[in-house]
Amino acid sequence: MSENLARKLIASRLVSGDMTPGAEIALKMDQALLQDVLGTLVMLELEAMGIERVATSPSVQYIDHGLVQSDEVNADAHLFLKSACERFGIVYSGPGNGISHPVHMEHFGVPGQSMVGSDSHTPAAGSLGMLAIGAGGIEVALAMAGEPLFLPMPRIWGVELTGALPDWVSAKDVILEMLRRHGVSGATNTIIEYYGPGLACLSAMDRHVIANMGSELGATSSVFPSDEATRLFMQARGRDADWVSLAADAGCDYDRHETIDLSTLEPLIARPQSPDNVVPVTEAAGEPIYQAYIGSSANPGYRDFAVVADILDGGTAAEGVSLDINPSSRQVLDALVQTGKLGAFIRSGARLHQAGCNGCIGMGQAPASGRNSLRTVPRNFPGRSGTREDSVFLSSPETAAASALSGVITDPRTLEMAYPKIVEPETMRVNDAGFIFPKPGVRPALYQTKHTPTLPDFDAFPDEFTVPVLLRLGGNISTDDIIPAGNVLPFWSDVFETAKYAFAQIDGNYPERATEESRGHAIVAAKNYGQGSSRENAALVPRLLGLRLVIAESFARIHWQNLASFGVLPLTMDATAGIEAGDTIQIEAVREQLAAGTSIAATVRSASGETREMAFQHSLSPRQIEIMLQGGVINWVKARSLGTGERRSA
Repeated sequence: MSENLARKLIASRLVSGDMTPGAEIALKMDQALLQDVLGTLVMLELEAMGIERVATSPSVQYIDHGLVQSDEVNADAHLFLKSACERFGIVYSGPGNGISHPVHMEHFGVPGQSMVGSDSHTPAAGSLGMLAIGAGGIEVALAMAGEPLFLPMPRIWGVELTGALPDWVSAKDVILEMLRRHGVSGATNTIIEYYGPGLACLSAMDRHVIANMGSELGATSSVFPSDEATRLFMQARGRDADWVSLAADAGCDYDRHETIDLSTLEPLIARPQSPDNVVPVTEAAGEPIYQAYIGSSANPGYRDFAVVADILDGGTAAEGVSLDINPSSRQVLDALVQTGKLGAFIRSGARLHQAGCNGCIGMGQAPASGRNSLRTVPRNFPGRSGTREDSVFLSSPETAAASALSGVITDPRTLEMAYPKIVEPETMRVNDAGFIFPKPGVRPALYQTKHTPTLPDFDAFPDEFTVPVLLRLGGNISTDDIIPAGNVLPFWSDVFETAKYAFAQIDGNYPERATEESRGHAIVAAKNYGQGSSRENAALVPRLLGLRLVIAESFARIHWQNLASFGVLPLTMDATAGIEAGDTIQIEAVREQLAAGTSIAATVRSASGETREMAFQHSLSPRQIEIMLQGGVINWVKARSLGTGERRSA
């Protein structure tokens, strides 16, 4: 039977489970990708599990988020991660190498292999024909220890690309078109597979742009074939031997299907404060900007910078505009030097920053309050830029460059110049500067400071409980809303310190009220709770503060998994449930109810004393139920004696 590429990739790594959408499957992971601020928790979890040596190869720890060294916190974290890499047999990519996703493509991406990453944009590697999936750190730690990655079997969504991109329209406009059509939860529990003749105009790094921001659609992953564009990418980096051809079978089916005629697209822009608030640039044209920011994992390729350099060449940024150039990798920066493009940035008055995530997650380059920032980053959730009251637009590099020159949002098609046609260098120099590879037999102690404390112990889940609802939230609550980035990000490895900032942008009194509530508490939300980053501390920290139960109309996949993995019960409700902050929820015979089916009976008492009997739903597998009831994955691992090192040594 003919199969699409995504199902073929899943079948090639399937350990157990039924490939029926919604059923739990288990996948063998070949590689692992870690970024620093979430990687710290992964390392602490590996240590808590008693793991000796990781099984995934390569496993690579990137220093790309916590780069600003205004005090000792980030520098100490780098030393901790370096020691952990040596201890567990992990490749260490030091500060300055660049953003994990494009750097991993450059050095380690292999078509056909599987990869799990502690970052929601891990699916960017699908641009090379990999099966790449983002997960919470505790799930990544288990996969690195040799356990399969468990997830609901996704639906496969085929997107046929036809035609060719017009001048001044690029890959960012393709993914913005998908977001315009389907919204930030339109691809939940779905793998998006792109195919068709339109692929001919998209390089491997163009495809990275699209696969990266598939995460903003809620997708489990995105997949492209491994074809001539992939071969050229790997050949330019001296990695021809790792290339294989991969494609869907002729006549294959998809669970869902649509077509995008690339020739009909125009420059698009996402208005504040959601990636799916997409309109044509013409509708936003003329709005003044304070900042134009080029770079991030969402536009990390040589082309994305070179086209901006050519647009800027001979011109300067408009008065009052901060033009921020955020190189994605050491290799891209080197190529810009070799091709003479870097000089255009310097002459234009741009500010050059170190290769890394930086302003994308609020670590530097925060815009002035009340001013518009135009960025080529993947997300514009409120406050993510580092400025609490921000106004961030998402656009292509072409639109950002044109707007930087004029000082207002500008349709790049109005520029009085020919569209720059960028050709990537035939050879992209790749070196191992900044990498430290593991040495057999070396297992140093972890370099721990007060900022990397041992993880807290959690008790087993109670068989009955009565808890108050401390927060009643709306839809599309992101993990940025739960645990902020920006100035809080350096403390993410210290869950006790991070707890002070939980829900800071929504309810600054939440940590105090949660701590005072000795019974524990619940949170109630609308649709798509926990969208965005895979940061597991958005589940771990509220659990530390006593969170027992989250009831939402729907969940983002990774956060739903993270809640169960730290002993929090995630339930779904009908939109008309009418539960409010101050209500009390009582659930009895938890184990019996979970074993009996997917419905959970509860008693809800309002602040006025009115009592209602209600039924909620869960979609946890028997494995997830066992983990949650034991108080989380670490307790579960210890109970199963997985941490002896005998089965996990590499």
